[in-house]
Amino acid sequence: MRVVVLGSGVIGVASAWYLARAGHEVVVLDRQPAAGMETSFANAGQVSPALSAPWAGPGMPLKVLKWLFMRHSPFVMRPQADWRLWRFLVDMAANCTEAAYAVNKSRMVRLAEYSRDCLRDLRAETGITYDDRQRGTLQLFRTQAQLDHSAEDIAVLKKLDVPYRLLDRAGCVAAEPALAQTQEKIVGGLQLPGDETGDAHKFTQALAKLAEAEGVRFRYGVPIVGLRTEGDAITGVETEIGIETGDAYVVAMGSYSPLLLQTIGIRLPVYPVKGYSLTVPIVDPESAPVSTVMDETFKVGITRLGDRIRVGGTAELAGWNLTLRAVRRRTLEHSVQDLFPRGGDLSRALFWTGLRPMTPDGTPVIGPTRFRNLHLNTGHGTLGWTMACGSGRLLADLLSGVKPNIQFDDLSIARYGAA
Repeated sequence: MRVVVLGSGVIGVASAWYLARAGHEVVVLDRQPAAGMETSFANAGQVSPALSAPWAGPGMPLKVLKWLFMRHSPFVMRPQADWRLWRFLVDMAANCTEAAYAVNKSRMVRLAEYSRDCLRDLRAETGITYDDRQRGTLQLFRTQAQLDHSAEDIAVLKKLDVPYRLLDRAGCVAAEPALAQTQEKIVGGLQLPGDETGDAHKFTQALAKLAEAEGVRFRYGVPIVGLRTEGDAITGVETEIGIETGDAYVVAMGSYSPLLLQTIGIRLPVYPVKGYSLTVPIVDPESAPVSTVMDETFKVGITRLGDRIRVGGTAELAGWNLTLRAVRRRTLEHSVQDLFPRGGDLSRALFWTGLRPMTPDGTPVIGPTRFRNLHLNTGHGTLGWTMACGSGRLLADLLSGVKPNIQFDDLSIARYGAA
């Protein structure tokens, strides 16, 4: 079967890899000059199944109100006359219940754990490298209230048999020795030893080369205009340089997926949540993190990537705007400087922003649509890197008529009452 994949971010490339390994002829289209040049370019670097959780949860509306008055707020909203934004917020609010949170987190962890296992298999099979480390994540709590609140997430981790360790201050320093310099700022942490780290951009480009060796054809610099339909089928992809046809089509365009799909009558409830990152050169390895530290107060991830520290965070609702805002940089600088003051040189940091494709329930959308040859693999929010391999493998199994290794029926667009 000839499959056309739209998008060459980490999700699109992973989809192409697993489709090719399943024996399909694969073509990937992307407007960028190379793979992994948009949201996958400089994300936080975490492969964190155990931290996979929806933003929508009990108490979130009150947290948002509090964050709006914080100097270094993890959440920013720029009000605008965009019906998509307001519908997204209404749908997200509907998921801020204990019951919805439990369901959404359990299916996110299910997919993320599977994806981490697929990544390990891929690494063993191909020898792919991407500044990867298998040293876990430390979710860091600055207040006793945060430490107490972790009991809710621990309950879900126990239910899903995800390993964890609740640490006091000394335990946090033992896990991340550089925190000895600033230990008075923390009260404890939750260590998640099954998590990993790595450079998603390096991974995506390396996997694209491996996919090419498997016969995948990447067509870069090809802006996608729309989809052609006939009855219940897609008949081709309109691009600025012609029509690309196939037997099946996969939309993996991240935050731009709903804009494309609305032209053929599919409402995909995905909205861009803008994130920022700093890439900081390490000047003192002993004063830098060993793996990933998640600063719970500011929702900032601080990750060791080779000789660099990647600092990622902030959720900004500003539509498809990619303007770099200096005030967001200051929040990232504050978190890393407060915890690892001598680790890196902030004066040489690279500042970046990207759009995370978020669903109101936090779970990605993977699987078929009402068009018999159109599948989706999008809406991964902040967890595209974490869920990439599992999502790609699941998508390839569904297209190939192979029974997937995990439950999948609650991941498609059908859960929103659409097809």
